[in-house]
Amino acid sequence: MTLVPFSDLARAAYCPRQLYYVRRDDERSVPPKARERIDLAFRYDELVDAPDRVLRQLPLHRSPAAYRRNLTRLRERDEYESLVDPASERGFLSGKDCHGTVHKVLEPDEATRDRDDDTAPSSPVPTLVSSGEPPETGVWEPQAVRAVGIAKALAWEREREIPRALVEYPAVGVVREVRLTLRKKAAYRKALRAARSIDGPPPRVDDDRCDACDYAAECGTRRRSLRSLLG
Repeated sequence: MTLVPFSDLARAAYCPRQLYYVRRDDERSVPPKARERIDLAFRYDELVDAPDRVLRQLPLHRSPAAYRRNLTRLRERDEYESLVDPASERGFLSGKDCHGTVHKVLEPDEATRDRDDDTAPSSPVPTLVSSGEPPETGVWEPQAVRAVGIAKALAWEREREIPRALVEYPAVGVVREVRLTLRKKAAYRKALRAARSIDGPPPRVDDDRCDACDYAAECGTRRRSLRSLLG
């Protein structure tokens, strides 16, 4: 069965019709500004004490003072040393159902122990880096689905259970955890089925998701994306 890219999983969780357009146009490139923000995830140790003049030149989502505060809090977390010096960076994973890039893998000797059972051996922890803003708590559902897909692919490759993943928001300076709960694994399976079943335009949606979609005007919803309004 055809492997599904991790990015397609996230789009299927967000809107299957959007994924249809992306596949049709073969458009999966990451915009340059987003790449710049993703690159910040590999510079935490350099930026945590950086002066305002340096931080103002970066594509941050926070003021320099707020960004330093967030990185200072991040530095207090157990995973911090592994995040700034992971065992692997920007690697490729291929699992049973999906494949793609994993931004970092924190190996067992680096990662913190499973928080639900301090006697259990620690597991590798994959991370997904997002160029955007996090929600007030947790992570956005499409990112959670993608993180579960990455964790499952790593589990397939390592032949061991991977109970959690991390989602980094480096332009904000925060890192959130995704536990592979029953609910999150069910959302992953739903997105996987949706991604595999697309052979024509799926039904339209017409809600707040359309406001941020580059295909809103073409899709025929009543809403128009910011790009189409400025285009």
